[in-house]
Amino acid sequence: MVIDHPIFLESIRFIRSHVGENDLNYLENKVLERLIHTSGDFSVQNLLEFSEGACKKGLQALKNGAPILTDTDMAAAAIKSMAENTNRNKVFSARSWFQENKEAKLTKTAYGLTEGWKELSVQNSGIKSPIVVIGSSPTALTYLIDILDNAKDFPSLIIGMPVGFIGVEKSKNKLISTDLPRIVLNSTRGGAAMAAAAVNALLRESI
Repeated sequence: MVIDHPIFLESIRFIRSHVGENDLNYLENKVLERLIHTSGDFSVQNLLEFSEGACKKGLQALKNGAPILTDTDMAAAAIKSMAENTNRNKVFSARSWFQENKEAKLTKTAYGLTEGWKELSVQNSGIKSPIVVIGSSPTALTYLIDILDNAKDFPSLIIGMPVGFIGVEKSKNKLISTDLPRIVLNSTRGGAAMAAAAVNALLRESI
């Protein structure tokens, strides 16, 4: 069970009063509120993009017990507490597969994330298909999309929020060009905390 601190609740009320009316649905607004709270920046509203029904698909997957796969330990740590206190979804980091890397052309994170996806998607196919959370590595996001081109199973949701300057916007644009269920923070902005905040917003609604 999640017990919110009074300061957090006051912060959310403040955010809601300043966001005003928009075209987002209930779940999308929940994600937006968490991202603004995490970043302290209302301008993220103009950068946030959802594919149709993405939040609903992600929420249903969480309720069905879908695992969550992240690109970094930092993102995983930021999600595990909320997962434990809500729906108890298992959380995995790409690091768990680093030692198996035999692909010199790939970064450790790109290799670990995609190998993690392959393993978890086989174990949790269908309604429990993993949610993939990327807050740091554009190469991991790009390579994941590449291997999904010929895949039979797809993530229940991809949260694409890698941060930085080299390849970041390109990787996000590549995700946006697909039909995959996604939440994307456009521009060079993102990060583990932001990506975790997005999935935590859905976890809060899963109970």
